[in-house]
Amino acid sequence: MNILPVIMAGGSGTRLWPLSREMHPKQFLTLPGQTHSMLQATIARLEGLTDAFPLVISNEAHRFIAAEQLRQMNKLAGNILLEPVGRNTAPAIALAALQATRDGADPLLLVLAADHVIHDVAAFQAAVHIAVPLAQQGRLVTFGIIPTAAETGYGYIRRGAAIGEGTFEVAAFVEKPDLKTAQDYLASGRYDWNSGMFLFRASTFLAELGSFRPDILAACQTALAAAQGDLDFVRVDIEAFKACPADSIDYAVMEKTAHAAVVPLAAGWNDVGAFSALWEVSSKDENGNALQGDVIVYDTKNCLVESENGLVATVGLSDTVVIQTKDAVLVAPRDRVQDVKKIVESLKAQGRNEYRLHRQVYRPWGHYDSVDAGARYQVKRILVNPGAKLSVQMHHHRAEHWVVVSGTARVTLNGVDRLVTENESIYLPVGAVHALENPGKIPLELIEVQVGAYLGEDDIVRLEDRYGRASPTPTN
Repeated sequence: MNILPVIMAGGSGTRLWPLSREMHPKQFLTLPGQTHSMLQATIARLEGLTDAFPLVISNEAHRFIAAEQLRQMNKLAGNILLEPVGRNTAPAIALAALQATRDGADPLLLVLAADHVIHDVAAFQAAVHIAVPLAQQGRLVTFGIIPTAAETGYGYIRRGAAIGEGTFEVAAFVEKPDLKTAQDYLASGRYDWNSGMFLFRASTFLAELGSFRPDILAACQTALAAAQGDLDFVRVDIEAFKACPADSIDYAVMEKTAHAAVVPLAAGWNDVGAFSALWEVSSKDENGNALQGDVIVYDTKNCLVESENGLVATVGLSDTVVIQTKDAVLVAPRDRVQDVKKIVESLKAQGRNEYRLHRQVYRPWGHYDSVDAGARYQVKRILVNPGAKLSVQMHHHRAEHWVVVSGTARVTLNGVDRLVTENESIYLPVGAVHALENPGKIPLELIEVQVGAYLGEDDIVRLEDRYGRASPTPTN
């Protein structure tokens, strides 16, 4: 089958703070009991369905995390389409459809979110197979999740006339209901949850978008016409895309088209929109506890307890969420976790950085962990991947001292190269032009001690960078 997966990997996932943050949102997290991130799990469930590499739509800030996770699965080949700004799902999918048809091809686009959990992969793939003939005939197919409860947090799809076995016309898309209405929907058996997953031919979607929202189509065409390749990324024209109106695929196309169809799906689906949902999809012990990391519980029931880097112990808790990360701890009743967004709003209002960044920050060359900081110093643990290199740079306000813990570093200091190996160190004065590279076959680990009057990430003057990053830039 000529299916091109299009994976939407934007979004901030603030309701899963402190696990999910603006610069490392939930689609890049590995859930308790899993070995892949949510993005990687989305890609993995396509195995056997299509051989095509997915087209991943990501925003600028997350591009290197997305690229690294695709690289780990051997699915990276210039297939990350960058949105310079968020404009909702209709423009994002339009960019994907236009990109997919640039060489004259016209594949079926299987549009998926990167942050959904699907337990029954076989059922998911079977539903896609059922949808293929409809998409080939010019239908825009959506997958409706057969509801298991009167859920008020989802939009619904009302089934219309049957098209064939297990397929229906879409009678209507319905907004999130109140509880009584949701109970009526559930009892009728005619309503499915709106999953936000679709299958349609690229040209069919573009034609319908052109009929109902020609302004969106025109803006996306202009933006993609000036697209440029950059490493593993496709960059569209920033100004043209900024001028594109924002709209969802539901409002822009699906609610207006006469060709919508729905395939009901029962596959253990969950959009993991809050910690209560994360508890539901996680493996549990005999007391209903979902535990991750170094955790000890006593007289504890139906809790989600996760530890990132320290021992977390609970006594006498029930129906509670406890999340420990390197720089934050969240404790909340499981039925109040929707209010986590209030914490995020408060952090923003106070000008704190914890809503944006984890203590461990990912870069294209590896990552660093801010271990300690004071008024005039900061200590980082840095890991540089084999073959990777930090930018050639200098600082106006800080000096640095690097101590190699493992591996070998090639350090360039004011134009002179030097190899620094395990248990050796080097001092980098204020204003010195320097670079750090890992020439070896194993990760390079080192401790960096910064000392100076200002230690912000924007005190980086990049003189040369293989990853195309500008200077100064605290976000990439």
